[in-house]
Amino acid sequence: MSTGTTSGPAVSEELAAADERLRRWRLVLGGDTADGTGCALSGRDAAMDGALTALYGKGDKPQAGRERSAGLGASAPSVARWLGDIRTYFPSSVVQVMQRDAIDRLGLSTLLLEPEMLEAVEADVHLVGTLLSLNKAMPETTKETARAVVRKVVEDLEKRLATRTRATLTGALDRSARVTRPRHHDIDWNRTIAANLRNYLPEYRTVVPDRLIGYGRASQSVKKEVILCIDQSGSMAASVVYASVFGAVLASMRSINTRLVVFDTAVVDLTDQLDDPVDVLFGTQLGGGTDINRALAYCQSQITRPAETVVVLISDLYEGGIRNEMLKRVAAMKASGVQFVTLLALSDEGAPAYDREHAAALAALGAPAFACTPDLFPEVMAAAIEKRPLPVPDAM
Repeated sequence: MSTGTTSGPAVSEELAAADERLRRWRLVLGGDTADGTGCALSGRDAAMDGALTALYGKGDKPQAGRERSAGLGASAPSVARWLGDIRTYFPSSVVQVMQRDAIDRLGLSTLLLEPEMLEAVEADVHLVGTLLSLNKAMPETTKETARAVVRKVVEDLEKRLATRTRATLTGALDRSARVTRPRHHDIDWNRTIAANLRNYLPEYRTVVPDRLIGYGRASQSVKKEVILCIDQSGSMAASVVYASVFGAVLASMRSINTRLVVFDTAVVDLTDQLDDPVDVLFGTQLGGGTDINRALAYCQSQITRPAETVVVLISDLYEGGIRNEMLKRVAAMKASGVQFVTLLALSDEGAPAYDREHAAALAALGAPAFACTPDLFPEVMAAAIEKRPLPVPDAM
């Protein structure tokens, strides 16, 4: 029977939970006794608070009677110490966000040109994008360290993405070549049954097929042509990284002939570097203008088998070239049999900014433009290879 009172252990648990909430609010608010929590920090919590204040304190309004400022300054040693601190106190995913904010808020890009700084950072796709944008300003003493950082990220991405991409596209290539006299293990039973329903025997409750439909085995010769056409303007940094990795994976498949083209106001064909995506990335020039029409003109000139070609344009569609010519080229490629795919971004960064008018014009031509995550990309390519509707996300 309940007495209506709370037991001692339950009270202790509630008090501990309340203290933990106060501690978390104190770390979020980043103040002292004036923040209203009345919670003092010590030990590890105080060190975490110091690391957060060094980065995010500068944006705060001065508090009464004093000015609160960030503590990183512009010296490499202090930043290197801070980088070590945040890796001690926070998980890798949080460290990557804080590094990105430090580069944006405190203008630390130039410090990344120093080898000791690069050795201290937590490498991720966004850091690679920053390094690529600094490539031309990078001193020779830093380039080897920068390449090592980029290679680590690229190798991690390849491990995550390559197996599924190859498996998905190999299946799509096999299915794209139907045969009518398949071997038993190559029979497409769903299509075979659908084609032979008229041969259903009720007394035996079975279908007796007189026509078999199977998957064709992908031959060792090239079956499909894929052209990746990548916008290398500054806003597309993460997309350039992912596209370069996917380009290298596709190039490793003998049944796909892959071409990789990057562009801003000029067009550069990096196909001969596809065996090493790090070389591809350091061959890009992030930033500058955009001329999609010129890039598509080059891609169009490389197409020899339109019905077996997939062109993937990866761009936010902010066109600096001739808009009407761009749309005419897309229409001409589609009319010739080319499968045309437009990706507004190839990244995990969420909904991108893009030119909605151009996206709508492409959709009217039957080439819907949508953002694509790296995990979805193999499915998009498989659909394009099989000439079936693309898996466009609902949000688009």
